[in-house]
Amino acid sequence: MSRTPTTSDTTLRISALILAVLAVLVGLKLAQDIFAPLLMAVVTGVIFAPLVDRGERLGLPRPAVVLILMVLLFFVAGAIAFMAEPYFWTAVDQIPTVKYEIRRLLFEYRDLIRGLDEVNREMGQALGSDGGDSPVADMPGLTDALLLAPILLAQFLIFLGGMFFFMLTRNGIYDWMSRHIGSRVDTGVIKERFCAAEHAVSRYFAMISIINLGLGVCVGIALTIFGLPGAIVWGIAAALLNFVLYLGPAAMAIALLLSGMLNYDGLLSFAPPAIYLALNMIEAQFVTPGLVGKHIAVNPFLIFVSLVFWLWLWGPAGGILAIPITVMLIKLFDIFDERPTARSNVRAA
Repeated sequence: MSRTPTTSDTTLRISALILAVLAVLVGLKLAQDIFAPLLMAVVTGVIFAPLVDRGERLGLPRPAVVLILMVLLFFVAGAIAFMAEPYFWTAVDQIPTVKYEIRRLLFEYRDLIRGLDEVNREMGQALGSDGGDSPVADMPGLTDALLLAPILLAQFLIFLGGMFFFMLTRNGIYDWMSRHIGSRVDTGVIKERFCAAEHAVSRYFAMISIINLGLGVCVGIALTIFGLPGAIVWGIAAALLNFVLYLGPAAMAIALLLSGMLNYDGLLSFAPPAIYLALNMIEAQFVTPGLVGKHIAVNPFLIFVSLVFWLWLWGPAGGILAIPITVMLIKLFDIFDERPTARSNVRAA
């Protein structure tokens, strides 16, 4: 004779679920160096899965297709780094000038800063600091970079290995998960949802990549016409940073403001960020809703919560993963609202 679940049993189940979720979060936070590149590899594999399938349909063996794709991605990333390298060192050389311009700007508002400085000094004394150290002294140096290099290399190798083996065996992974999630009757439905989630993420990334590429071209052309040095690299940065919602455009605007302060005087120093923000607003309010919103609809609040959560969990890497993971999970659980009247763009401002 079966026993009817009591309130205490339900409470125990909920408590165990909460503890399990907390344990998973703590594990993901502590093992960030392992799980972040692995999850990045899975998301990247999902994004480029259609290319692997198309290569197989052309008669090429799957390992060869995966290897060719990874080599192409490596060379594209290397080409972008090669183009940006001279401008990177130029930016490093201009750091003292940037500091001077920032100090000069702050000096103009010294009355406000004096009050903030007193608060900062009091906080430093309360924390046991003499307050005399410059923030520049806390910046990472060559020793920190050398200590960080092995960790970055290990994460890169984890990413490459994870992406290679996931793209090589993803169909088997989907089959195994479909058989072990739910009942045997639901195996086909679950496998179909895995494929639908993969297709949704790939389509989303393809559309966003085209949009961001167009934004980068427009920013590069506009800044070239304006006469800002390194306009091509600024266009590349605009395209790449636009993959990180909210924070990417904000970082781009701040960087352009600093560049404007270095290269121009007066109101002209605000022109580069103003040009970028105008183009970004056109992209966010008109272009992306018109293209992406026709296929993928996600509540903007859900996007914001997901972005905050993944940024808290894994920092910049989490910000890149937030939107693809959200789209994948929502499509996997089949909770998209396909009614046109209820749609809200995934890239809503």
